[in-house]
Amino acid sequence: MGADGGSVQFISGDHACAEGALAAGLKFFGGYPITPSTEIAEHLVTRLPAAGGVFAQMEDELGSIAAIIGASVGGARAMTATSGPGFSLMMENLGLAAMIEAPIVVVDVMRGSPSTGLPTLVGQADVMQARYGSHGDYGIVAYTPSSPQEFFDLTVRAFNTADRYRVPVIVLGDEVVGHMIERVEIPPADRIPRVERPRPAEPPGEKPFLPYKTNGHMVPPMAHAGEGYRVHMTGLTHDERGYPTNDPAVHDALVRRLVGKVEKNARDIIETEGVHLKDAEIIVVAYGCLARSARQAVEQVRRQGIKAGLLRLVTLWPFADEVLKKLDRERRPKGWVVAELNLGQVAREVERCLGRPVDRVNHAGGRILEPELIADAIADCASAGRKRR
Repeated sequence: MGADGGSVQFISGDHACAEGALAAGLKFFGGYPITPSTEIAEHLVTRLPAAGGVFAQMEDELGSIAAIIGASVGGARAMTATSGPGFSLMMENLGLAAMIEAPIVVVDVMRGSPSTGLPTLVGQADVMQARYGSHGDYGIVAYTPSSPQEFFDLTVRAFNTADRYRVPVIVLGDEVVGHMIERVEIPPADRIPRVERPRPAEPPGEKPFLPYKTNGHMVPPMAHAGEGYRVHMTGLTHDERGYPTNDPAVHDALVRRLVGKVEKNARDIIETEGVHLKDAEIIVVAYGCLARSARQAVEQVRRQGIKAGLLRLVTLWPFADEVLKKLDRERRPKGWVVAELNLGQVAREVERCLGRPVDRVNHAGGRILEPELIADAIADCASAGRKRR
């Protein structure tokens, strides 16, 4: 069946991401090919124009994110897709999108890094860059799919989250999930959730429009370019009119709001998945492709009598602090294990939340960790926990 009536397809994660964007109402894609995200652009170059949208291959990644910011300001749902080096080039304009509150979606299919690294092989080392890559304080949301189906679903969610809070949203895929082929269910069009960005209550011209006046809400209504509203947007600190100001008090209030509209809605944004957590004495934290290995490792050690559970991070940013603290408080596990394809970026966040060291299973990238390596780490953690007790 066609996309409007729903379908079941066997497709790659990258293609699922592209289909998710189309289902969410993507109208503009600006991008530059880079492994292992290129298949997203290749899929959209024919599918998007056929769906009434615009595909633009830009000269580089700087132009790509600038173009989607412009499209978003004009009222279109807009997205780009890239990988590590291209993601680095997008960081300045990611901050611009946060400052002018332009809702955009950036897909980063992670590979082995730093620099050119391993273009065709997997990594998970962009997770801190996703949160802190652009300078200053700002709100950001990032999702981490673990399957092609979730790549579809989270791309849809990314557009809705971006519009709801007027923030940049990042979908942090990885090479394994991007290139694996699995069953993906594409729901009928009327079952695709849609959240619209807040819009002005008054038509243009009736009275002066203040584009950054929140009226008690943290997310101001968004007027689109060309609709007749007088709107000024700048990366400079700005007042409610959008005009630049050097007033430190205005700057402080603005930045606190940009951060707060994500942090104060964290409970609505954050999603995690728990496996065997009710009786878990060892809790494994994983995300993306490595959550698949971690799940198998947990099942393996449970057959050996070790009560392990998995906490899978679906939303990576904002971080699931309260989820971890609650689990630690209620379950009082003997230990925590964090598995990831970097040298401990999320492990440090888990340690910050828990206030103590965790066991780590790390590889710098290039291959997915086998379940046996994670299972061994769980067994070692369980044994150390028994000795401590």
